[in-house]
Formats: sequence, structure tokens, C-alpha cells
Amino acid sequence: MKLETLAVHAGAEIDSETGALSPPIHLSTTFEHTPDGSLPHGLVYQRDNNPTQQRLERALAALDGGDRALFYSTGMAAAAALLQSLPNGSHVLMQDDLYHGVRALAEQYFPRWGMRVTMVDMTDLAAVSAAITSDTCCLWTETPSNPLLKIVDIAQVAKIAHDASAILVVDATFATPILLQPLSLGADVVMHSSTKYMGGHSDVMGGALIFHGQAELAQACFNARLLIGHSASPFAVWLTLRGLRSLSARIERHCRNARIVAEFLAAHPNVEIVHYPGLANHPGHDIAKKQMADFGGMLSVQIRGGRDATLAAAGRLKLFINATSLGGCESLIEHRASVEGAHPVSPQNLLRISVGLEHADDLIADLAQALA
Repeated sequence: MKLETLAVHAGAEIDSETGALSPPIHLSTTFEHTPDGSLPHGLVYQRDNNPTQQRLERALAALDGGDRALFYSTGMAAAAALLQSLPNGSHVLMQDDLYHGVRALAEQYFPRWGMRVTMVDMTDLAAVSAAITSDTCCLWTETPSNPLLKIVDIAQVAKIAHDASAILVVDATFATPILLQPLSLGADVVMHSSTKYMGGHSDVMGGALIFHGQAELAQACFNARLLIGHSASPFAVWLTLRGLRSLSARIERHCRNARIVAEFLAAHPNVEIVHYPGLANHPGHDIAKKQMADFGGMLSVQIRGGRDATLAAAGRLKLFINATSLGGCESLIEHRASVEGAHPVSPQNLLRISVGLEHADDLIADLAQALA
């Protein structure tokens, strides 16, 4: 079955009681059990599991080709649950360009958890191999990365990880399962912030982990969700399941618009560089073309004239909204360094752009007047 079909039908069984096509939302916090604690319905408490969540997790596992999926209240909750489930004393290699929240989590909390982190450019395979130590148990990468849109060769990095008896985790939020299938390329776990493209309407938060094998790690991540309280509400789960139904159609439009916007910006005299893997001069273009179905709806751009000129251009935009997040129907833009906290790592002249579903001509017109 093709991904487009799976996205519509996975977890969408007709409700057996009513015949409803739209799945019901089970809001109950608790479920009947016997006096001796056995579970005739297989459920005990909403924080443990619930029927709506089970539907979504079946759909997520099917879309990524995984053996098990776990859904969390946010993408950060999913990331934290996995990292907290690694052995004490672990060394983790992380991509040098990645979501700043995961970077902050590693830098601030790894010392408390008895863990170490090393940041490395995972587009440089020799650097990845050189950074491996005897206690490296996990390689964590993003592709395309946030916000520089670096492209990592998943198959090659997976081989390096497995040769060192480590696992490879791929944050594929920018790509979604529609564009990228990391598990088929050798990754052990895929992570998504479903807040973004999977929800798709800027109105629901969530995060997911999808496992290829790794049954012990998956169970540890389940226990972390249960005991630390990272569970999502049934309504958030239901909204995410709804978002999956239109995911492939929305991604197709996001990709088309992003390519048009990237080509316009690449030719603009006030633009220093465009980071978009769909451009032939992007360093990761060939790898992206090999391992992705398309190049995605995200890009970033560096403006000539430094921080002041960059902020001025962002301030002149009328259709693009200055806001954090991505993957919604509306086009968003943000000065990434300004939202990264006290220690930003993004270039001061960089704007991250989430290209939405509007007509591309209108998007181009807005960018043209802002950059004039």
C-alpha cells in the first residue's frame, strides 16, 4: 500500500458500535478492571494508554514502517523520554545543527543524568567516526536539519553507529514519513514533532517515537512516558490523527511552494545564501535526491546587510507571519537567533521560513516588497 493511501486509512477502522467513519474520542481517564486487577478490556488508566492513542500509534508505525510507535504530549517530551531511557554513563553524538531545544536539553540535563554529549557535523562522515568513543551508545541526527537544512546520509551514519554498537535516532520532523523513511535506511528510531506537519494546522502539540526493533528501548520509553507524565490528551491525539489524513496532499503543496520561493530568493541581489536542499548548489542536494521523495517545505535564508537589515526585511512582510513553529497551512518566518535564548547559534542574518499553502505568486510578491 502506498504512503498516500496509508495516511488516509491507517488507524481509521470504522467504529464498530456506530459505523462512524471519523474515529471516536475516548475521554475516560479510567477503565473497568476486575477486583483482582486483571484487565478484561486491556486498559487501566488514560496516562497508561487509551483507545484513541492506540489508533494513532498504529497509524504512525505503519507510516514509518516501524514495529512500535509511542505518542507524547510534545516533541520535546518524546526526545526527553528517549534520552532519559539511555543507560547511565552514556555518551551521545548529536548533530551540530539541530533543534535548539534538544541542544539545551543535552547541555543542561545530561550532567544531571550522568551522560555526556558531543556535537559533530554529521554530514562529515570522518568526523562522526572520529567522535565515537567506547561509551557512545546513541547518535542523534536531524535531516533536513534545523535551521540550516543540512542533509545527512542516513545509511552511512547508521553503518557507523552500528559498527560501534550504538543506535541511530533520526529527527525527521522537517521531512515527515511522506518524504523520508529513515528506518528503511538503517535508523533504529525515528522522532517527529507532530506539532508541525502531522498536525498541520498550528492547533495541536505532540511528539512521536517510532522504533525498528529495539523492543527493550521502546518499553523503557513507554515507562518514561507513564512515570514522568508525558502523555498527550485524547483530543490532541484525535487532532493529530485527523491531520494525518491530509498529510500527503499538504506536503505536496508545501514542497511545490518552497521550491518556487527558494528559486526566487536564490536569484535576489539582497540575499546572501539560501539553504534549501532542492537547489542544485546545496551541498546535500544529491543525498537528499537519493533518500527523499521531495525536498520539503522548509528553507532558511541569509540576508545581506547583517542583523539590522534582516530584522527590517522581516518586519516589512505582510503575508508571512513572524512566528515560531512550522508546518501549518500559513507561511511563517522568524529571525532564528532571536528565539534561541541567551546563547544563540544561528547566524544573525538568518531567517527560517516555513512555506505554507498560499498561492506561490502571493508569497513571492510579499518577499519581493520586503527585500526591496
